[in-house]
Amino acid sequence: MDKPEPTVSTWGQVVIVPRGERWSINRRLQELHIACACPADGTLRVHVNHALELMLVHSVVRRFTLSRQVNIGWLERCWQTQVICTAKH
Repeated sequence: MDKPEPTVSTWGQVVIVPRGERWSINRRLQELHIACACPADGTLRVHVNHALELMLVHSVVRRFTLSRQVNIGWLERCWQTQVICTAKH
């Protein structure tokens, strides 16, 4: 017996974003080839398959929901952070 296809309203995870930003976020996620949808209920639904996709979703949501100044501060702290690699080649 075939399983019915999930409807968009039950598919993926709901990402809480301002309703006015969801289409812009949806478009950017699609450009990154991340499965997402904006159903009529006003939510943004995202289907994440691995950790890299989750990091990209987080980054895109930050870009659209935080102020430019907050994002600049975060980037400056990242650039100043020193990471010590202990992997042996």
